[in-house]
Amino acid sequence: MNIAVLVLLALTVVLGLLLTAQGERVRPPWGAVCLVVLLAVAGALAWAGGKASTGVVEVAAVGAVLAAVAGGGPVATAVLRAADPAAVGVSGGPQDPAILRGGAWIGVLERAAVAASLLAGSADGLIVALAVKGLGRYAELRAPAAAERFILGTLASALWAAACVGVAVLLRH
Repeated sequence: MNIAVLVLLALTVVLGLLLTAQGERVRPPWGAVCLVVLLAVAGALAWAGGKASTGVVEVAAVGAVLAAVAGGGPVATAVLRAADPAAVGVSGGPQDPAILRGGAWIGVLERAAVAASLLAGSADGLIVALAVKGLGRYAELRAPAAAERFILGTLASALWAAACVGVAVLLRH
C-alpha cells in the first residue's frame, strides 16, 4: 500500500506540472479536482497502510514537497475562479491574474517553505514564510480585489501544501 501512496504522489506531481505548464489563464477546472482526488486517495491509503519504513517515509516527504509545489498553482487558480465575482457583473476580481503579478512564483516558494516547515515541525518557519509574503505585498493590498486574491490564493496554497505534507506524516505513524 505504501508503494501505491508513492505512485499517487508521483502522479500528483506530474499532473501538477502539466497543468502548471498550461498557464493560469487556460488551466482546466477539472485539473484541480483530479489533483485533489489523487491526494485524497494517497492520504486514505497512507492512513490505512499504517507506519512505513524510514526509506518510504523519506521518499514520501520529498514527493509531498514536490506535489505541494507542482500542484498548488492549479488548485489556487481553481479556488480563485470559484470566487469569481464576474457572475454578478463585477470585473477585476480575484480571478484576474493581472492583479498581484508574480504571484505564481511567489506561490511556488511559499508552498515549498510551508511544506518544509511543516515537515520539520517548525511553527516559527511557517509563521515567517507567511509573514514575509504579507509584508512583501503590503503596499499592493489596499485594492479590495488584490486583498481578496492575496487571501484566497495564500489560504488555498498553504492548505494544499499542508494536505500534501499530511500524506507523508500519515506514513510516519
